[in-house]
Order: sequence, then C-alpha cells, then structure tokens
Amino acid sequence: MSAKHWLLLLILSVLWGGTFIFVKEALLGLPPMTLTLARCVIAAAVLVPVMLALGHRIPRGQKAWRDFAVMSLLNNVVPFALIFTGQTLIPSGLAAVANATTPLMALLVARVLAGETMATNKVSGVVIGLVGVAVLVGPAALAGDKASALGMLLVVGGTLSYGLSALWGRRFRDTPPIVTSAAQLSMSVLLLLPLAAGFDQFWRLPIPSSNVIAATLALGVISTALAYILFFKIMAEAGSNNAMLVTLLIPISAITIAAVHFGERLTLNQFAGAAIIAASLLVIDGRVFGLGRVQVK
Repeated sequence: MSAKHWLLLLILSVLWGGTFIFVKEALLGLPPMTLTLARCVIAAAVLVPVMLALGHRIPRGQKAWRDFAVMSLLNNVVPFALIFTGQTLIPSGLAAVANATTPLMALLVARVLAGETMATNKVSGVVIGLVGVAVLVGPAALAGDKASALGMLLVVGGTLSYGLSALWGRRFRDTPPIVTSAAQLSMSVLLLLPLAAGFDQFWRLPIPSSNVIAATLALGVISTALAYILFFKIMAEAGSNNAMLVTLLIPISAITIAAVHFGERLTLNQFAGAAIIAASLLVIDGRVFGLGRVQVK
C-alpha cells in the first residue's frame, strides 16, 4: 500500500460513507429491491458511455460474461439487497459498523477457500480495527430487539458476499477498472429486473418525492459509478484484501457526514474509535512497526 493507495482508500471511504445517508433517504420512497435496481441502472448508465468514450470495448465471449455475472451477484445484487433490507431495521450508523466486518470476511474467505497464508499483522490489524468500530458506536447500539438482530445479520450476510467477491474479483486484475465496473453493473441490471418485478412490482409504486429521487441519483452516480472506478483501481494495484480495508474507514466517514449534514455532535467513544481504527491501519500496513514478516499457515 503506497501513499497514493491510502489516499484513494480515504476518498473511497467518503464516497461509500455517504451511501448510508443516501440509502436512508431513498428508502423512504423505494423498497430495497427496487432501490438496488435503481442504483445499478443509474451507475451503469454513467459508466458504459464513459467506458466507450475512453476507447474500451464491450467485453465479448461467454466466459467473460459468466465471470461478470458471478461478480455482479457477489458484489452488487446480493450485498446491496441484504444491506438495504437490513438498513430498514437498524440505524444507518450501525449498518456502517456491521459493514466494517468486510475485511475480516475477505481474509477468512481467502484462507478457507484459497488456502492462503496470512501475515500476522494483517490479522492483528483487522481485529484491532473491529475493536475500534465497536468503540466507535458504543455498547448501547449493540443492545437491540429481534428486528435489530435480524438487521445486523442481513448486513453481515452482505459483507460475506463482499468477501467472496474479493476472491472472485482477482481474475479482473488485467481488466481496466472502468470495464469491470460497467460490465458487472450492466449484468446486475439484467439479473435484478425480474427480482425487482417479482418482489416489488415497481411499475405500480407511487412516484417518489424529489428528495428520494435526488438521494437515489447520488447513490448511483457518486456512491456507485465513481466509487467502483476507485475500488477496482485499488484492487488491481494493491490487492483485493487491501481494497476491502475501506470498510474500516466507512463508519468514520458516515458519522462525519451525518455530523455535517444533520448537525450531530461526535461523542467521546466515536473519537476513541476513530483513533483505534487509525492505529489498526498502521498495523495492517506494517511498515511503521516493521511487521508483516510472520505468516500464519
């Protein structure tokens, strides 16, 4: 992870931190599956013309589109639907915190399915980061009813899907990020159309308010189209597990955006959690403390 990659990771965390604010507003007028479809349609409508304008071609071949179909399921369809549904049951901040389990899921998937060794600093850093996330939210946020428990379970299920996508996404290292983003989102639209039709009958929904429309557009353009270009760039240059570290920063970004947008004041535990997460990133990077030489086999 170079300084450039850390900067890209920070920018990406802001783009995705805003996701939870946009989703909170958009869910006031759209059901989760329809919102998932709308997010992918808007993002694909932005990225496909950009991809063509940059001189890239639409991927061809059955194998290529099979790979993109699997990636769209693991990285868009399943996690978006699960997390959006979970966010109808729990607060946005708590959803962002649950989403921070993604790096751990990515490491576990790589360990279990690919048999990869893991540097001790990587494991230690993720554990420290999760502790920081717990401090960030505070113990009171974790004490909820059955609906809250279900919401947390749905969001964590989404992070497991993200972890699987990190392993599958390695095959796209040699594919330009804009092509990978546009292709998987286009495939997601095809997969989501029958699902949204079956679950929501979206053509019968009332016309959403201007706030819902604005939040949905921001979700598709800012938190998806632009964010995926950065995400796949980091994944291609720094590795999938490093790219997944963005979810440790997302809770900080989400809470900061909420503080600016809604005038919320940060609490002491949120400042403490931010400091612990910053320390975890230093441990994961390894260079400051000279870590990362020992491999867990």
